[in-house]
Amino acid sequence: MSGPGAGHQYSPYPVSWYKRDVLLFANSIGCTVDELHFLYELHPEFAVFPTYSIILPFKHESPEVIDFYAAQNSSREAIPGVPKLDSRKVVDGERHILFAKQLPTTSEGRKFEVRGKVVGVYDKGKATVLETQSDLVDAKTGELYTRMTGSAFFVGQGGWGGPAGPKAPSFAPPKGKKPDAVHEQTISAEAAHLYRLNGDYNPLHATPEPGKAMGFGGAIMHGLYSWNSTAHALLKLVGGSDPANIKDYQARFASPVKPGDTLVTEIWRTGEKDGDGFEEIRFTTTIKGGKLCSSNGRAKIKVTGQRQSKL
Repeated sequence: MSGPGAGHQYSPYPVSWYKRDVLLFANSIGCTVDELHFLYELHPEFAVFPTYSIILPFKHESPEVIDFYAAQNSSREAIPGVPKLDSRKVVDGERHILFAKQLPTTSEGRKFEVRGKVVGVYDKGKATVLETQSDLVDAKTGELYTRMTGSAFFVGQGGWGGPAGPKAPSFAPPKGKKPDAVHEQTISAEAAHLYRLNGDYNPLHATPEPGKAMGFGGAIMHGLYSWNSTAHALLKLVGGSDPANIKDYQARFASPVKPGDTLVTEIWRTGEKDGDGFEEIRFTTTIKGGKLCSSNGRAKIKVTGQRQSKL
């Protein structure tokens, strides 16, 4: 890890959530009534959908709608050796999440915080890529719950002479093998307006003007909407909707998704298992009749036949 900004430690910040927050999240990413343990707080197995923590760096502790641009600019610390980056022109690049411990259904009565650092800042010419690591921990004990790494593309903000950065590893589907499962999901016209209530209030996903300015032709879906909804599809089809059956998950954002699109996720089992019985799963998500929108998909899941598994 080297180069401008690499290793820079961000100031830790507190995060919190209520049961209603995790219920909203499950609804917004497509959980269904045959998964009541994600949708009903009195279910005997009520649980947080595992990827919920990915929203906490946006939400922090706020229960209210916020000014996204103002919040991002005020909370974004200066990174030594790196130009100031404009959050009005940023899109997701790739996200990875490691699940170390299941989240409680509410943070009430406990204190959690996110501890983050810069992994690297890369000059891609037409954009700057900021790669970060964020750990969700118990603030008192330091116990790790999730480790989130991600890259953000700051569009039109490259050319400052920084390093190009390393080539990311590739996790392609097995060659010559048909998918073991296929999942389709049609996105409603209002899906982004529901998902943003989790705490990501970027106007890019709510009104057409920012998307037009960035060359997208109008509003686009949150990259993390398709990322999370695909995680839901994998856990439901492969892991029996059991939150304990997924160890890690990642995908790269290949092209924008718009309201009304139908997402088609193709899923491959590799047969490769670790010592705990988690199998490596590969996947891609495309827009039906259109472009690849999520690539480099990889997850470690315990394959089961429970609930809605179709494998």
